[in-house]
This record gives sequence, structure tokens and C-alpha cells, in this order.
Amino acid sequence: MKRADLIPSRILTLDQAARKAGALRLSGKKIAFTNGVFDILHQGHIFSLSEAAKTADFLFVGLNADASVKRLKGESRPVNSQESRAILLASLLMVDAVVIFEEDTPLNLITAIMPDVLVKGGDYTIDQVAGAKEVIGNGGHVIINPILEGFSSTTLIEKMKGHRPG
Repeated sequence: MKRADLIPSRILTLDQAARKAGALRLSGKKIAFTNGVFDILHQGHIFSLSEAAKTADFLFVGLNADASVKRLKGESRPVNSQESRAILLASLLMVDAVVIFEEDTPLNLITAIMPDVLVKGGDYTIDQVAGAKEVIGNGGHVIINPILEGFSSTTLIEKMKGHRPG
């Protein structure tokens, strides 16, 4: 995208995302959804987002809000604010829209968008993925993509502090 001024318009509210998903569905487009914290963007994130984008015509990325990240990862996180993380994600070619969510899981966002493909990275099983039951029940499917080994925000943060995670 050469129009950098359009990047903020790719950050949507839940209502905007639901309307966008409805319009995409009416036009016959396949919708994918993935989510995460994306605190310090790294090669593993790019791999995961690229893999998710390959599964559909349009990729929504759910982004944990700052309060959610603190609850899940501790008081020292996130390193970057939700606004900074959202702008970075929205500027990536493979990401079509970013939606910040306050809850600990993106279940409400997933059910509002109801993607055709729900993509999660990691060593999860389908029954551990928030929204999997709902997406499958609606005729969609869930993909668990492998994590690119050696890349994690936590490891990077520990390295910057000068020590390795235990």
C-alpha cells in the first residue's frame, strides 16, 4: 500500500468490523480471522500473519487491548501501546483490518465477524481455540499454524534486558 494516510482507516471498531464482514460475505469473499498481542513485531508474527492471509480473501486481526495484555502477561506488558501495535499491524500488506478487543479472548469479536476460517498459531488444539466451536458450527473451519521457532516477544524483551528467559 502506497497510501500511508489510509492505514488508520484499517483499524475498526467491533461494529465496523461486523458490518465489513457482512458486506464481504454478501460479495462472496472468504473471511479469515486471527488474533494476538503482537507486542514487539518480529519475523514469527510476519510468518503467522502471512499464513493466515493465505486462507482467505480478507484477513481480520484481533488485537488484545492493553488492559487485556496486562491481565494475560503481567504488569510489565505490553511494551508498546495498543495504538502503536494497531498502527503497525494495519500497515502490513497481508492485514486487511485490525480490531482491538478488551476481553481476554476474542470470542465476542469472532462471533460478530463469524469468519469462514479461524487461524491460530501455536501448539493449541482446536478445542482450546476461542471461537472454534462457533466457527465450526457455522460451517467454517479452524487452522492451527505452526509457530516459527526461535521468535517470541518475551524472548526479545528478555534479551533487551540482558538476560535469557528461564
